[in-house]
Amino acid sequence: MRPRTAPDSNSRRMALPWTRRRGAYRLYGCLSLNRTSPMLVVMKHDASEELIAEVVSTIKDMGYDARPIRGGHRTAVGVTGNDGADEAGRLEGLDGVLEVIPVTHAYKQVSREWKESDTVVTLPNGTLVGGSDLVIMAGPCAVEGEQEILEMAHHVREEGATVLRGGAFKPRSSPYSFQGLGLEGLRFLARAREETGLMIVTEALDPDGVDLVAEYADIVQIGARNMQNYPLLRRAGRAGKPVLLKRGMSATLEELLLAAEYILAEGNEDVILCERGVRSFARHTRNLLDLAAIPVVKSLSHLPIIADPSHATGRRDKVIPMARAAVAAGADGLIVEVHQNPPHAKSDGAQSLYPEQFSELMDQIRVIARAIGRDVGASVEAVATG
Repeated sequence: MRPRTAPDSNSRRMALPWTRRRGAYRLYGCLSLNRTSPMLVVMKHDASEELIAEVVSTIKDMGYDARPIRGGHRTAVGVTGNDGADEAGRLEGLDGVLEVIPVTHAYKQVSREWKESDTVVTLPNGTLVGGSDLVIMAGPCAVEGEQEILEMAHHVREEGATVLRGGAFKPRSSPYSFQGLGLEGLRFLARAREETGLMIVTEALDPDGVDLVAEYADIVQIGARNMQNYPLLRRAGRAGKPVLLKRGMSATLEELLLAAEYILAEGNEDVILCERGVRSFARHTRNLLDLAAIPVVKSLSHLPIIADPSHATGRRDKVIPMARAAVAAGADGLIVEVHQNPPHAKSDGAQSLYPEQFSELMDQIRVIARAIGRDVGASVEAVATG
């Protein structure tokens, strides 16, 4: 079948794969000439630090950004901001360079092409997100009071969690729902960290709030509703703290990875992805937990990915089964909602576990983790002394 053609300004006909859509002609398979073409400069295994520094210096002299990426056997230098293929020949001629490889995905720095080895995010208490052990983040949906958050922090730590979750600022569907305690809630979370050694993950809702959250939290969370809030993503990338990025309610995996790209583009490589379910036609759960997304993301990206079975299901009795499934699928951790008295919770009580259910969850996922060669991460006490 002959390709369809589109007329040019001189009424000539070009044998190119054009298609007509909504009255406009569109060319498939061709890249815009003004798009950047990120590359990887792969160094030889015996390249010295001096040669690597010379390559970085040359790239910067060309007007581009250069970021060394250390691997197990060799170093690569990521190049962004370049706008053509002519630079490849110049870089390949430098001493110590093995080859220059174009990065083909729309997302660049988050891809396996850019960095083959897994990224491991290290938290101040020694917790490793993305390593061989699972990381458990647990706590109430919202911080409701000082005593309540302290009590829950002690409980989840005793069961093996190393990160305390809790919203100080809550993006609610209804303007009349509980919106969180704000700054007071952040102070309560900081007090819980002082008493327990748990790290804190809590959400920032807008660019102006990132600095305040980063002042108190160890991980800045970007919620599902804000996954494509690009000013917020950029600001979080400059906050100097790890970022937990939740998948949007209707987002594709490519859109999730491109959102993460905004954070890495600001120089922050400590990004943790989170599968929290997407909307579907089904009504038996709040969302549809996309378990297949976990191994797919791991094949496409070096970033760690955890699962949120609480928001995915919206039902307390479904949280433990889906948490087990997420661990079996290869998730690097879980973020789970736990409350002393879920029926009286000010936010998302229907999906919050009772403390004794959280204990049951921890017992079960330890068994599954060990069956696939992993384990639940060391407790805060063991991390502190080990």
